[in-house]
Amino acid sequence: MKFTSNQLKAVFDKKEYQFSDIINIVGIRSTNDIANSFDDWLYLIYKDENLEILMEAPITTDPGIDYLKSPLNANGTAILVPGQYIGAYGLGLHQGKYNALKQMKPVKIWRDNNRDASIDKGGEIYEGIFGINIHRSNAKTESSIVGKWSAGCQVFKRVADFNFLLDICKKSQQKSFTYTLLEETDFNPFY
Repeated sequence: MKFTSNQLKAVFDKKEYQFSDIINIVGIRSTNDIANSFDDWLYLIYKDENLEILMEAPITTDPGIDYLKSPLNANGTAILVPGQYIGAYGLGLHQGKYNALKQMKPVKIWRDNNRDASIDKGGEIYEGIFGINIHRSNAKTESSIVGKWSAGCQVFKRVADFNFLLDICKKSQQKSFTYTLLEETDFNPFY
């Protein structure tokens, strides 16, 4: 594990974010800004019979090169802005194809529109429902590159990790889930 539950809670406290007693889904964007790599992490912190469980999985919080160079939106490719999105996700179909955590409430994004292979964060912030889902890449095993798996979504490298997240969300019987996107630099005091 790169980060502990206590380190995550400390960052939540510092940012005055809500920490749930049931399920916390936390993305951490790496300082390594290499497009097409699963270089970020997703942490799932949940209670199972009063025991706190922490799961870590490789993901991407950034779009792949395909969509950076050829955005689906004329204004540019979406990049989720770090923050806490309370109740913004629910169980639903990703692109009408398979179960995932689907965006149900507005989130904040930047638009990268210079059509190169580097990830550009910053500038004007847009808020709305953009289809920034939390889903898997390869349906059978795992993917080595992001490619067309992400046009701004939060995407799991390994299907087994994604399925584990979905199982925990289903068992919770919650209608909505909060997603918190942090940056690796938020943990600087812990290095």
